[in-house]
Amino acid sequence: MQEDTLFPDEVLRYEPFVIREPLNNTITHQDYTQKARIDVVEFEDDHLVFSNYGTFLPESVENVVRKDEPEERYRNTFLVETMRNLDMIETPGGGIRKIFNFQRRRYFPMLDYDLSNGKVKVTITGKVINEDFARILAKNPDIALDDVLVLDKVQKQKTLTETELKYLRKNRFVEGRKSNVYLSYSVIKPTNDEGLMAEYVQNKSFNDEHFKKLIVEFIKKQGKTSRKGIDNLIIPMLSAVLSDEQKKNKVTNYLSALRMKGVIKSVSYGLWEMDNLNEF
Repeated sequence: MQEDTLFPDEVLRYEPFVIREPLNNTITHQDYTQKARIDVVEFEDDHLVFSNYGTFLPESVENVVRKDEPEERYRNTFLVETMRNLDMIETPGGGIRKIFNFQRRRYFPMLDYDLSNGKVKVTITGKVINEDFARILAKNPDIALDDVLVLDKVQKQKTLTETELKYLRKNRFVEGRKSNVYLSYSVIKPTNDEGLMAEYVQNKSFNDEHFKKLIVEFIKKQGKTSRKGIDNLIIPMLSAVLSDEQKKNKVTNYLSALRMKGVIKSVSYGLWEMDNLNEF
């Protein structure tokens, strides 16, 4: 959908190059000593999977995309040269980056690579899986492809390395702790999207001291208070990026911190009251 019209543009689900290039890669990099076949599968939920036997020769997919240089090693040198002479291979080494850029222009997810079990498995998604992410790409056209690669991990809720997390924080792309990362205000603001901003505020939530004060105020007013009552008060207000278990652990940590400071005490299993030793 274009923003300045009510009528959608009809486009191919996959750019022809996005199908041709991975197929050529599976042929040129297949380990033919395994006597295995090359698989290309289209799934009904709108994604393609290409797989071939043979380890991935470059150091990593990220390096291939970022360096945008021809690979110095080939498993099947004569086959590669033959396909190049037949114009089946356009630009040695630049094809993968080109696919990533095609996906980016459509606001589609980046390619997923599975390099386990001595195989290379590439999944290409032919649709938007997160409209918020697509909107962010559309409203932030200056974001570099390197940055999109890492933000794509946030979209897919994949685990980030310490290096990736530091990079995203340094560039003000994300906020939150490693286990609970969410898109930052500086990324969301240009979209002018109320839904995204509401989600950001919900994710950011309040700081720990705010919730501790709420617990103390609740116990003061209630008297002896059950853990269930405290959970019902605090959990609905905690960040949406936390799992149910993480939210419960948060409440446990708040109670433990207040108990250690002598503000509240446990009078029996699951019941809390003010300790009266210290004021919070």
